Amino acid sequence: MPLSASDERTSEAGQSLANAVTMALLDTNADNLRITTYDTGRGAGEAARQAVVDGNKLILGPLIGQNVPAVQAQARSAGVPVVSFSNDIAVASPDVFLMGYMPEQSVERAVKYARSQGSNQFAILSPDNTYGKRAYTAFREALRTSGGNFVARETYSPGNTSIISAAQRLRTNGGYDTVLIADRGRRAPAPARELKREGAEGTRILGTERWSGEAAVTRSAALNGALYANVSEKRLLQFVDSYEQRFGTTPDRLATLGYDAVLLSIRMTRDWQVGTPFPTQELFNQGGFLGIDGPFRFDRRGVAQRALEVRQIQNGKVLTAEAAPTSFAN
Repeated sequence: MPLSASDERTSEAGQSLANAVTMALLDTNADNLRITTYDTGRGAGEAARQAVVDGNKLILGPLIGQNVPAVQAQARSAGVPVVSFSNDIAVASPDVFLMGYMPEQSVERAVKYARSQGSNQFAILSPDNTYGKRAYTAFREALRTSGGNFVARETYSPGNTSIISAAQRLRTNGGYDTVLIADRGRRAPAPARELKREGAEGTRILGTERWSGEAAVTRSAALNGALYANVSEKRLLQFVDSYEQRFGTTPDRLATLGYDAVLLSIRMTRDWQVGTPFPTQELFNQGGFLGIDGPFRFDRRGVAQRALEVRQIQNGKVLTAEAAPTSFAN
């Protein structure tokens, strides 16, 4: 966990993950697991090396995808699998499994639902960065499988007002009835207003999993009716209440990944005999697993597939437009 990372946001997420792991152990009374926390903020490779030397047979983490190779280099030679909290698909491998929230799955779910509600002509605003490129690729693939028409794409530099200029360019071209804004919710109101001007008021706006928990999306009239997809939060409130009682602070949203990783570990080690290879084949159970974030399972790449709900912003509230599946059909 990045407990001493120079980036405060990353450090807070790391502490929340570590606390959630402890909480899961207490809640489940798991006496067959011993979990030790190692600080990747002082070097992910060194933390993994020490974990292996200490005899750990499974590594939960790291949080940041760029740290995975250093951890894997230490873990692979010892036959220790890694369950990372990253969402960087590029680092998944036969011995590295990813639990992070994947933008590809959020985009696919939102586009599919929008198609079922009559959307036909799709455009996208996406930042010129890795996340934007992943969202765009997922967008095109979702349209290919769902049958929607791709109209246009405009990109912009993250972190400045160029998102508004991009929206204006897209508005000039027109021809869309639905636009995906692949950015954080707090950045969506201004471009949404541009996209819905002068006869385009009926434009349907889509967001991504990054909209979750952002109050700005409920304060903008331009986002009324907007849709986005993410994991269900039905069990989140109880988790947050329990966490606050134990640790006296509000957890980072990623904390549930740490909690669910412990539940996953308990499930994997039910029948495991110490001294035998760690049972990573259990991760490919097609029935999946149930955690705070709802059902999930791993595909053959080692990437977590999640059951997502579709949310709609209506009159200042975020409502469930279509519930997440309660299990995996196949």
